[in-house]
Amino acid sequence: MANTSSAIKRVRSSARKRQRNLLVRSSVRTALKSARQAADAGGDGSAQAVKRAVSEIDRAVSKGMMHKNNAARRKARLMKRLNNRAAV
Repeated sequence: MANTSSAIKRVRSSARKRQRNLLVRSSVRTALKSARQAADAGGDGSAQAVKRAVSEIDRAVSKGMMHKNNAARRKARLMKRLNNRAAV
């Protein structure tokens, strides 16, 4: 357990940040999952799902929850999957 007042404050602020990051991480995972499923299925909604997932990833980067290179890699894989399905 934290002993100093500054350490106690860090515990409180870390708990707040953890809750905020959980929300962002969950929304990114959900958007990625739906985008992957839509890209695999093809159809009209796949581009919209991918666009939403890219937006969620960019939002996570702006909030500092995800590194920009990690986000770029995820977006590239998602776009590659979408384009490969469109070509087939």
